[in-house]
Amino acid sequence: MFESIGWAEILVLGVAGLFILGPERLPDAAAWVGRTVRKVREYATGARDQLKSELGPEYDELRKPLQDLQQLRNLDPKQLVANHLFGDNDNGVKPNGHAPQPAIPERPAEPPKATPPQQSPFDPDAT
Repeated sequence: MFESIGWAEILVLGVAGLFILGPERLPDAAAWVGRTVRKVREYATGARDQLKSELGPEYDELRKPLQDLQQLRNLDPKQLVANHLFGDNDNGVKPNGHAPQPAIPERPAEPPKATPPQQSPFDPDAT
C-alpha cells in the first residue's frame, strides 16, 4: 500500500505531527491512523475475496487487463534501458521488430586436411 514511502518520509511526518499535535495528542493520533489503515485493509481484502468468490474463474479474466496495465505503468525510460541492456528477450524478436540473425556456426575442431600444392595457372598475356 505504501511502497513509495520510505523511512525518511515517515520520520518527517512523525516530526511534523509532533509539532502540530504536540506530545500529548500524538500517540492517540498515531493509534487512530493505525486502526484506520487496518480497517481499510480489511475492507479491501473482504471486497476482493467476495468478488473472487462471486465471479469464480471469470475473476482471473477480469484481473488480466489490470495486470497488463500495471506492467505498462512500470515502464519508464530507465527501466526500458535496463531491460534492453540486461534483460532476457524471451520472445525471439528484437526491439526493432525483426527476428534475430542466426548464429554463425562454430568452426570444426580439426582443420581440414591440406591438399598437395598445385601450381597456379599462368597466363602470359596477362602480364
